[in-house]
Amino acid sequence: MKGTLSDGVNFFAMKLTHNRAVALMVAVAFMWSTAGVVTRHLDGARSFELTFWRAAFTALSLLFILPVLRGARVFADIRHAGTAFWVSGLCWSVMFTAYMVALTLTSVANVLVTMSLGPLMTALIARVCIGHRIPVRTWVAILVAGAGIAYMYGTQLAGGQLVGTLVALCVPFAGATNWTVTQNAHAQGHDVDLVPAVFVGAVISCVVTLPLAYPFQATAHDLQLLAYLGVFQLAIPCVLSVLCARVLKAPELSLLALLEVVFGIVLAWLGAGEAPGPTVLVGGTLVIGALVVNELLGWKDRSAKA
Repeated sequence: MKGTLSDGVNFFAMKLTHNRAVALMVAVAFMWSTAGVVTRHLDGARSFELTFWRAAFTALSLLFILPVLRGARVFADIRHAGTAFWVSGLCWSVMFTAYMVALTLTSVANVLVTMSLGPLMTALIARVCIGHRIPVRTWVAILVAGAGIAYMYGTQLAGGQLVGTLVALCVPFAGATNWTVTQNAHAQGHDVDLVPAVFVGAVISCVVTLPLAYPFQATAHDLQLLAYLGVFQLAIPCVLSVLCARVLKAPELSLLALLEVVFGIVLAWLGAGEAPGPTVLVGGTLVIGALVVNELLGWKDRSAKA
């Protein structure tokens, strides 16, 4: 796919200072984190119907947002996109679908902690597929985070929530695959347009989940909440995160994105009475702690070399 989001994105990115980008990324993490508490207030929509409506509203909103960012030619460009772009779109669709289904099968805290494995899983897949070297500190972080997840999984075997956590595991796996594919394409001189790929992912998710969503049970109240999720929890934050990525460094983005876990657990606790259990608190502390230490040490190493 020729071109990137450069025209529209650069126009907005030029107006973003570092401090504004940090503040904007905090807002993005907060918007992402609202999915859990919102789904707990739905009346009748369940499982694949949640995914269908959320993806449908995301696709509809991007139909208007994309031409603003890229101009009217964006949809013509999608038709001529390369393989990496379509693989990215497929990965987005897996992330969208698995995330919402997992929220109906297990607690918000379980889903968010499992999703936070994304950076470490990315390091492993990039090592296997494109030969990226993994520093010792990241290997240690992988082992510590793995211990935290294993502790969570072990308890859930008896609690009946293991299926939901395993479904949630598809999210960081698809995200890691997406990053590896797009980075490999970039190395070969073919940049993948991320926001149009999100649109494709939403469309694929709609098509796949539509037959599984019948019979529709969503009330008018449900549709209002699901429209919020599609527009303000997914489409707009995805666009804003791309803008922030043009200003912030990768470690900053990773650390700020982890706020989604904290915000999401607190919102589910305060807004839906879903208090995290001791297992999630212990396992989640190991996972988040490993990620934070790994990113901070990596940031320090890169700064020292620079």
